[in-house]
Amino acid sequence: MKLPLNMLAQMRAATRNLLGSGPAAATEAIQQALSAAGLAPQAASTQQQPMRDINQPPAPPSAAAQPQADAAPPTPAQAAQDFAQDFMARLGVPAGLGQHSFDMPSFELPNFHPPGFNAPATTPAEVPAGAQFIDGVYRNHAGTRSYKLYIPSSYHGQAMPLIVMLHGCTQNPDDFAAGTQMNALAEEKECFVVYPAQTQGANSSRCWNWFNAIDQQRDQGEPSLIAGIARQVIDDYPVNEREVFVAGLSAGGAMAVIVGTLYPDLFAAVGVHSGLPFASAQDLPSALAAMKGGAMPNAQRKAPAGGVPIIVFHGDRDTTVNPRNGDELIAQGVRSQAGGKAAKAASIDGSVPNGHRYTRTTHSQADGSPLGEHWVIHGAGHAWSGGSDNGSYTDGKGPDASREMLRFFKTVS
Repeated sequence: MKLPLNMLAQMRAATRNLLGSGPAAATEAIQQALSAAGLAPQAASTQQQPMRDINQPPAPPSAAAQPQADAAPPTPAQAAQDFAQDFMARLGVPAGLGQHSFDMPSFELPNFHPPGFNAPATTPAEVPAGAQFIDGVYRNHAGTRSYKLYIPSSYHGQAMPLIVMLHGCTQNPDDFAAGTQMNALAEEKECFVVYPAQTQGANSSRCWNWFNAIDQQRDQGEPSLIAGIARQVIDDYPVNEREVFVAGLSAGGAMAVIVGTLYPDLFAAVGVHSGLPFASAQDLPSALAAMKGGAMPNAQRKAPAGGVPIIVFHGDRDTTVNPRNGDELIAQGVRSQAGGKAAKAASIDGSVPNGHRYTRTTHSQADGSPLGEHWVIHGAGHAWSGGSDNGSYTDGKGPDASREMLRFFKTVS
């Protein structure tokens, strides 16, 4: 479905009308926007789509709790929410997706994670004696972002690899570190780990803005901030510059793809969990379509040639970011590196004791050099595989995505 480029502006105008003139003006403007897109408004469905993610939504309210026919008319905010939900329904997006976090005034992307899930309180990761988990700040023309840097106790001035970890929506560096357990692996493998933090000012759900055109360009927007943080750590510490990697979850995974694609001179490989391909969206409607699985045509989201090796994890029961995105992501990554040459692929099936089954497909050049790995985790939803429940959006049944990413990074450095 092709949507007009001015639709978002019309919807934003509707919001301004809503705030200044009441729901009637907003209703008319939103109807015009929907009509322009060929999406005639309809009565919102009350039937929720079934969710199969590991975090189930709450049960629907009982009939007794439903509003009565003669209840007071909806508030302006509720009117906006109703039309927003109808807008997403017209795109074919499940009714539950985003219903708790759709930000009408700023039109930010709905929270990636299953609706109704309350993220557990983060248990701060213990810092071993001699290690440090310190705060930092980076500024450039695109803005300011804070970060946390983990320095393992094994650091005594020697050069070490650097891993840049990009959290998912609603998360923060402490939460992501606790859930992925990457700091513990940094102790074992002797590497620095830096966690850039998205701000609520940039996105109310703290999602990295992977779906904005400005945030898909080198030296612009959030890619410039993330690359700048990596370079700042490299300037401050003896990082082995041939072993700098970027990884992320969900919105962070989508942004990791963008950053790795735009800065192959800085990053040696990319790790993606439950993310999306490079330039798979340019605005909110295409982002929602991509998450559902109907992403932009391949010709429009072709990654630049000369990419870097990539490892991809995706649960085959992910109802938030369709697993087809993982398939296209690995295909896109291999194409960008192969330069038209045929790549070899080999698959094996395995399982984690008392955990998930998985299919691991490796892609390599004719000489055996790795191009990528694709892990499909059977029965898993939208969560970091093998993570700790000390952080949010994790699935402890494995396989261990953090350990496998570091193993893959080592093979390509």
